[in-house]
Amino acid sequence: MKQAVAVGLILLAGFTLLIGGLIFNNYDNLGRLLRVVYLIDSQYLYNTPTAQLIDGAVKGMAGSLDPYSSFQDEEENKALMNSIKGTFGGIGVHISTADPTQLVIMRPIKGSPAERAGLESGDIIIKIDDTDVSTITQDRAIAILRGEPGTKVTVGIYRSKAKKDFSVTLTRDNINVPTVEGMALPGRQDIAIIDISSFSVQTGDDLEKVFKDLKIDQYKGFILDLRYNYGGEVNAAVKVASLLVPQGDIVHIVDKNGNVDTKKSTAKFVNKPFVVLTNEYSASSSEIVVGAIKDYGSGTLVGTKTFGKGVVQTVFPLDNNTSVRLTTDKYLTPKKNDIHKKGIEPDVKVELKEGEKATILPQQPVFDTQLTKAVEVLLKKI
Repeated sequence: MKQAVAVGLILLAGFTLLIGGLIFNNYDNLGRLLRVVYLIDSQYLYNTPTAQLIDGAVKGMAGSLDPYSSFQDEEENKALMNSIKGTFGGIGVHISTADPTQLVIMRPIKGSPAERAGLESGDIIIKIDDTDVSTITQDRAIAILRGEPGTKVTVGIYRSKAKKDFSVTLTRDNINVPTVEGMALPGRQDIAIIDISSFSVQTGDDLEKVFKDLKIDQYKGFILDLRYNYGGEVNAAVKVASLLVPQGDIVHIVDKNGNVDTKKSTAKFVNKPFVVLTNEYSASSSEIVVGAIKDYGSGTLVGTKTFGKGVVQTVFPLDNNTSVRLTTDKYLTPKKNDIHKKGIEPDVKVELKEGEKATILPQQPVFDTQLTKAVEVLLKKI
């Protein structure tokens, strides 16, 4: 027993000397970190749980890497997992993850509280209840927006095209996100229009089902709308692209050591004339699809240049139902083009007119400028 105590004391003394040395020498900046912990513990006015300090340190480390890496606490991680699965309680909006510094509404989900309240694509959420969105992370803001159905939340909105702020109180509801929707184009029963709003785990299967339900062979061609699609699950994008290009490579995923994982086609090519609508909010996984279509020339791109997010994030589970999301890979198009921070140029460039609202899955034969051009281009192909 005496020997064990002696060894313990020696180890403790050695550890104390090591910590002191790190602080003194600031070895690899660890000394600075330990000194801050010591100062918080000894000088900070309020008692702070160790778990809070650790979470704060991890959040700071992850957040300092790039705009897409982040730490998710238990509430944020739950919201992230529900988003990937495609079902959650909330107000019913697709939020762009392309620019993590803002909370831009890509579009309200049909039939959701947000749509009923008149929120629109391009609206920027600047306040949630009493919280200024600029003071918190995007993940945190999304987690606050979501919650139990029946509870209320007040959101402050900046509508850039009208240059005005306003607030609206919404009652959260169960949100089931249909990432793929399709129908005959109003006024053109020989053309199908299909919208993919984001990529969750089931999106590839959902597109396959939409093609089947529409009986796509009865149409002369179709328009695929990827505007305001911020991306999502990579394997779902591979499945979608597989349906839209001939057999072959879909995307090359490259890790930090230069190792390449080439994802190949996983589905049968739907050999129909088609046009793809893109804009500056088409990002990430949607660019995997767009990049493959452009490289193979299987469809025509109409609209504006895509966002340019050519990096992949991986979610790593941690303890206490938390997680860290890190940028782990970059991706290249089938022809090995790197589109990160560059975007993908459309074949036919068309911008919406100032103040014009995109007609996503229009119910009447009244189309926005980009969709009108897409129809014109498709008619020349069929």
